[in-house]
Amino acid sequence: MSGKQVISKQRVADHGEVYTHAREVNAMLDLVRQETERIESRFLEPACGTGNFLVEILNRKLAVVSTRYAKSQLEWERHAALAVSSIYGIDILADNVAACRARLFDVFDAQYRALFKQLVQAKCQEAVRYLLRQNILHGDALTLQTVGSDETAAHPIVFAEWSALNGSLLKRRDFVFAHLVDKASHRELPLFSDLDPARPDIRSLRLSAVTIVQT
Repeated sequence: MSGKQVISKQRVADHGEVYTHAREVNAMLDLVRQETERIESRFLEPACGTGNFLVEILNRKLAVVSTRYAKSQLEWERHAALAVSSIYGIDILADNVAACRARLFDVFDAQYRALFKQLVQAKCQEAVRYLLRQNILHGDALTLQTVGSDETAAHPIVFAEWSALNGSLLKRRDFVFAHLVDKASHRELPLFSDLDPARPDIRSLRLSAVTIVQT
C-alpha cells in the first residue's frame, strides 16, 4: 500500500481527497477482524479512492481462502471469486475507480499465480475482472447516482448481490443503492436484505469455472 496520502492540493480542494495511511487502515480493520476474515462478509466503501481499505480486506479474505482451499484449484477459484464478489466501492473520480479495480485484481492474480502457476485459467481471471467492473463503480455516494459523461447520462447506482449456489455457480441479484440506503436508515441491515430486486430478469453468464447466474 502506498504511503502517499495526497495526490494534489487541487484534488483535496475539489473533492476532499486524502488517502488513509496503511497504519490507520489496519488498525480500523482490526476492530472487525472476524468479519474481514469471513469470505462471504460484504464490505462497501462509499468513497473508496484507489482502494486502500478494500485491498487490505481482500488480502485478508484471500489468506483465509488459501489456507482452506489451496489443495484444490477449483475450490480456490470458487471461493476467491466469492471473496472478490463481497467487496464493493464507489468513487466520484474515474481514475480512482480504474486504479481500485486494477489493485484488487492484482491482489487476486498474485495469489492465484503463486499457488497454481502455469495452471492459471484466463477465464477465471476474466470472471474476476467482470466482478470488479460490477462492484467498483464510478458514482457519487451522496447523490446515489453514477457519474454521467458526454456519452452517457447519470442513473441510479445499482449493486449486484452475489451468492454461492451448488458447484461453480454464483447467483446475481441487482438492487438499487438508494433503496438499500433508505431501508438502512430505518433499521440496521446488512448491505443486502430481503428487498425486491431492481431487475427481476434472469440471465446466465458463463465466464469460467465460476458461472454467474443473474436473477
